Amino acid sequence: MKKLTTKWFRKWSRKANLSNEILIKSISDLENGISTADLGSHLFKLRVKRKGGGKRSGFRTIVVFKKGDRAIFLYGFGKNERENIDQNELNFFKRLGSDLLNLNDSQLCKAINDKILCDLEDTV
Repeated sequence: MKKLTTKWFRKWSRKANLSNEILIKSISDLENGISTADLGSHLFKLRVKRKGGGKRSGFRTIVVFKKGDRAIFLYGFGKNERENIDQNELNFFKRLGSDLLNLNDSQLCKAINDKILCDLEDTV
């Protein structure tokens, strides 16, 4: 299964000091239904712990996920910055997530090579 981030998310996660290991562990939590909220259309809100802290003082991330295929982090925010995303943002992430899940292998490789998407496991 591919574990990816968008270019925007990669930049945000570095500023937030989130390691790839933490993000990969969060995908395992998603696969096991831990600390997740199903937003529909393969979109999930996933709690991610802050380095040196727990999930309660951590971050919320928006992830598009198709079991056995791919998980792509789309967006993240600190729980102290905002409570949730609004309906317009949710609709945007559902469309984006659908587009990303519909990429074939060739298109996915091109997006990674063009650095539109970043492979979490290549940069651990």
